[in-house]
Amino acid sequence: MGRDGEPAETTTHRASAARDDAATVHSSTVAAGSNTVAGWREWVTLPRIGVPWVKAKLDTGARSSALHAFDIQELDGGARVRFKVRPWQNSNLDAVDVELPVHDRRMVRSSSGHAQRRYVVLLELELFGRTVQAETTLTNRDRMGFRMLVGRQALRQGGFLVDPGRSFVAGRAPKPVRRRNRGRA
Repeated sequence: MGRDGEPAETTTHRASAARDDAATVHSSTVAAGSNTVAGWREWVTLPRIGVPWVKAKLDTGARSSALHAFDIQELDGGARVRFKVRPWQNSNLDAVDVELPVHDRRMVRSSSGHAQRRYVVLLELELFGRTVQAETTLTNRDRMGFRMLVGRQALRQGGFLVDPGRSFVAGRAPKPVRRRNRGRA
C-alpha cells in the first residue's frame, strides 16, 4: 500500500530493463547532478492533450506513469487509441477527448495482486517547468485518490527526487482549480 492507502502499482514489461535504462539516460534533458526535490503529491500539466492541471501522486514504486482514462477505444487496428480524461478528482466536469498513437500494451499488477492489460501512450508531463515524455498506462482510476501516478521512469528523466514528507513543493494550483478538483466549482 502507498502512503495514502492507495495500492502501489508495478508494471510487467516486454522490454529488457537494460534497454529501458539506456533509453531513459539518452532521452534525459536534465544535466547530471541537477536533481530537484518534489513532494509525494504535486500538481502537473499535460500540455499536449489540453489538461492544464491534474493532481498527481509521485510514486517511486511504479515504473511507468498511469492516467485516469475512460471510454477507451482502439483505432486503426490497434495503432491508435481514443479516450477521455477527467482531470478532477471529485467532479465529472471538463472531460477532455484525446487520441494518441499506442506506444505499447502491458500487463500491470497492483500491490493487491490484480493484473490488468493496459494501453501505453507517450505523454508530455510538465512539473517544475520541466517537460518529460512519460510512458503512461491508461486505466480507470475513479476509486483511487489521484487521477494520475507519475512513475520513477518519468521522475528519473526529469531529475526529480521525491521527499515523502512534503507535498506541493512546486506550488499549489490556483484556488479555483483546487475547488473544482474537490467538486466545488
